[in-house]
Amino acid sequence: MLSRAIGVDVLTSYADIDVADMSDKSTTTATDELEKVERAIYNEAGVSQLQFNSDGNIALTNSILNDEASMYNLIVQFESFLNLILQPFNKSPKKCYYRAEILNTTIYNYKDMAKLYKEQAQMGYTKMLPQIALGHTQSSILANAYFENDILDLVRVFIPPLTSNTMNAEALQNRGNTSGKSNGNDSG
Repeated sequence: MLSRAIGVDVLTSYADIDVADMSDKSTTTATDELEKVERAIYNEAGVSQLQFNSDGNIALTNSILNDEASMYNLIVQFESFLNLILQPFNKSPKKCYYRAEILNTTIYNYKDMAKLYKEQAQMGYTKMLPQIALGHTQSSILANAYFENDILDLVRVFIPPLTSNTMNAEALQNRGNTSGKSNGNDSG
């Protein structure tokens, strides 16, 4: 309004004037001076502040993943060390070969690893890894399998549903045998 007025540079009011602070007072970044300085350092470096420490609801998950990744090399070194100790026992590797392997299971990922190992077992990979990931020992797995299959004969009682990966010709023949004739495997 007064841009064309001659001799007027600044127009002020007769009343008191305060600058309105529009920043949110509830956040720590607005009130924490150290946070402001830290953010400025990351910004000047051109690096994300969340690269090493994230904040929010996924901070703990990312921290655990970073810890697991940093420990992976140490686990590989322990495996190599154990295999060096076992090497003298492998005098006749054609009969028996000893090897140490440390699975990548932790208290945080054992459920996911057990599911992954189970999916691999469905495709023909080892059946022991899902149970090992859940904390069972190899000897208890074998003892339970022997007890359930050979002693209790549960393989004939609890028959899992057949799928394309578990179906075989014998199962198809037995499935078609509905006339009540025994196939020679029934007892009693």
